[in-house]
Amino acid sequence: MTSSTYDVVAVGNAIIDILKPVTDQFLAEEGIAKGGMTLIDEARADHLTTRLADPVVAAGGSAANTVTGVASFGGTAGYIGKVAQDDLGARFTKEFRAAGVAFNTAPRPGTPGTARSLIVVTPDGQRSMNTYLGASTLLSAEDLDEELIQSGQTLFLEGYLFDRDEAKAAFVRAAEIARAADRKVSLTLSDTFCVDRHRDSFRHLVAGHVDILFCNESEILSLYECIDLGDAIAQARKACPLVAVTRSEHGSLIVTKDDTVEAKAFSVSKVVDTTGAGDQYAAGFLFGYTRGRSLAECGALASLAAAEVISHMGPRPETSLRELAQQRGLSI
Repeated sequence: MTSSTYDVVAVGNAIIDILKPVTDQFLAEEGIAKGGMTLIDEARADHLTTRLADPVVAAGGSAANTVTGVASFGGTAGYIGKVAQDDLGARFTKEFRAAGVAFNTAPRPGTPGTARSLIVVTPDGQRSMNTYLGASTLLSAEDLDEELIQSGQTLFLEGYLFDRDEAKAAFVRAAEIARAADRKVSLTLSDTFCVDRHRDSFRHLVAGHVDILFCNESEILSLYECIDLGDAIAQARKACPLVAVTRSEHGSLIVTKDDTVEAKAFSVSKVVDTTGAGDQYAAGFLFGYTRGRSLAECGALASLAAAEVISHMGPRPETSLRELAQQRGLSI
């Protein structure tokens, strides 16, 4: 393997997040499925935008959040995702580069506009996402920066890309480029509803093309259509060399062919917003992994990053994860 320039290079849906605390009654009024991600059209996005006054607005997207977390740890990261040539696209690009992430995908002129996710957060910290994919779905194989992918030690892919065929093709091509360059390929399942939509494709991908799989308990149960977590993990263990299963306040399980490592969750005084928890978990884990840390150390860094992001509104760290890790005595 040739030396790498970046710790992690990610391919994902480039999305602007619009976040707002709401009541459970608001979810009922708007018919929003709690705790998941629902794809919506532009008209629905415009309607919800008008109902969410004075929101938190930030560059988002699952894989995008992860690589900004890697950068917050002091790692190096690159990103490939499609935005439109509009105000939201310019904001995404500016925020992303300010976070220290290499991002050079050319914006697309005209319609549709840059993707946005209207994220409503209930008092229990649960986030419910209503996503207009817009220009993000028009990411194609032609947009892939092969040199960038080849220069990343680990490629990180988000499952949400499977929702459109064009982006799915780019997803698969990116994995092929990484494999050919002898790089590791990691995947996050993203969402239970996403797994339900693409179960067979995900199973095929995990079994033959993925080195590291990130998922939560609900997602892995859905992937293998199991009721018991142990049964689902047994199947995942046969399919993928390394699987990290997050379990909210119960921490996570890091599973290899021969071993299971349990990583405890870091406590927070109050769960404000769970948006980005899985994304930042992956950031901590991949940062540790690319630095040769043990699985236990990777799990600790992952738990730390997840704890930081759920303590405030928004999907990205507000405090330097590197400094937090140093304060906790974690090896970085």
